[in-house]
Amino acid sequence: MPLAYEIHEIVVSDPEAYAEYAKLAGPTVAAHGGRYIVRGGAGSAIVGEPPAARVVVLEFPDRETAIGWRASPEYQAALKIREAASTSRVYLVDGFVP
Repeated sequence: MPLAYEIHEIVVSDPEAYAEYAKLAGPTVAAHGGRYIVRGGAGSAIVGEPPAARVVVLEFPDRETAIGWRASPEYQAALKIREAASTSRVYLVDGFVP
């Protein structure tokens, strides 16, 4: 099975609440076998427009694990905070298997 990547574009409207979300979300990612590949940081354009929002990329062992993490009660509690503190677009993408 290929690795799975969850890609987030997040516009934060309440930085304090979002910081609380980040504290809660991190341990849930690790508990489900995931890890952060990108967690904010400066983005710049090579071609086209630069990212208009915060970019976060999570790596999971496979698609099913990523979906399970997202549906877990632990993450759902943190997600409520994020949804109140930001707007986002989220993609789940399978990794490349040569």
